[in-house]
Amino acid sequence: MGFRWYGEGNDTVTLDHIRQIPGVETVVWSLHHKQAGEVWEQAEIDAEMARITGLSDEARARGVTRTLDADVVESVNVHESIKLGRTVLGRSRDEAIENYVTTIRRLGRAGVKVVCYNFMPVFDWLRTDLWHPLPDGSTALYFERAVVDRMTPEGLIADMEAGAHGLTLPGWEPERLAGFAELNAAYVGVTHEDMYANYRYFLDVVVPACEEAGVKLGVHPDDPPFDVFGWPRVVSTPDDLQRVLDLHPSPNHGLTLCLGSFSANPAQAPLAADTVRRFAERIHFTHVRNIKHLGDGDFTEVGHRACEGDVDTVGIMKAYAEAGYTGYVRPDHGRHLWDENTTNKPRPGYGLYDRALGVQYLLGVWDAFHHSPPSRTS
Repeated sequence: MGFRWYGEGNDTVTLDHIRQIPGVETVVWSLHHKQAGEVWEQAEIDAEMARITGLSDEARARGVTRTLDADVVESVNVHESIKLGRTVLGRSRDEAIENYVTTIRRLGRAGVKVVCYNFMPVFDWLRTDLWHPLPDGSTALYFERAVVDRMTPEGLIADMEAGAHGLTLPGWEPERLAGFAELNAAYVGVTHEDMYANYRYFLDVVVPACEEAGVKLGVHPDDPPFDVFGWPRVVSTPDDLQRVLDLHPSPNHGLTLCLGSFSANPAQAPLAADTVRRFAERIHFTHVRNIKHLGDGDFTEVGHRACEGDVDTVGIMKAYAEAGYTGYVRPDHGRHLWDENTTNKPRPGYGLYDRALGVQYLLGVWDAFHHSPPSRTS
């Protein structure tokens, strides 16, 4: 069980908080100051891993002995030149891939086991309201399809920046968005087939390096799982997942199966547990969260409990238990609870309390299935 953390001074949640969540073993981390296409230095990697896995003198003086590991990195972002297959934002595809390979090798040397990434063009995840009120008084991430349909990308960028509480949002970094005009123009005429071809080129170079480094690569589904602003997304449907896996046969090339992102298409929500069963051998990391569909393509994020929304989180954990899953899991976006969004003002979707509750719920469901005796037939 993992818990995502954005780093010292870049997160309202602390390592002390995470250590106190029963069942959490892995901190899911990244070097969030590094931009897509940059090399991660070995000293930076080692220092961050030491911070996560170690204990300060102050903590030891308080009697703290529990430690965490740092097995999972989310994310090492893929430069847009790789997705486009040509030089953009001042960096060539081959240079960006070479830097990616160097980073993977250094992460493997440091002991990282899984690297999450995505292949979404321009933006990563997309929401239209970061603090949408729910009936219980909490707030959550929210997507309204009509808003996206009538909004320009520039307007959406401004809204996301305004709602971020001054914290950086992965996929919406100022450095990335500074080149938006160039990227928007570069994607004109780019097709889904172009994206798959460029994706294969990337994997053909990076996956052998992953095998050598002992690192498993897991692609995150598109969020939401359909094209936006005319840009082609290629990791949206079950067939897309299969096609992506077929691009390279190595077991080191697999999925970060985010069931919330996958289920944001209402037609796919009922398929979540079956999708776990279908791809279990190639799932290296998974995010489990819940959303509620509101019609017309709109959805809101809700608590992790299955009955709160339209994602069968119980069925998902049962499918993992039946598959003998031994990979990594974390709760995903949580609601903002108990005045959290007016006191310590967390990063949208990444407060402490609801994700900690999600850990307990998911582990409770897992234990119920994982420790149950096998069924008997007469």
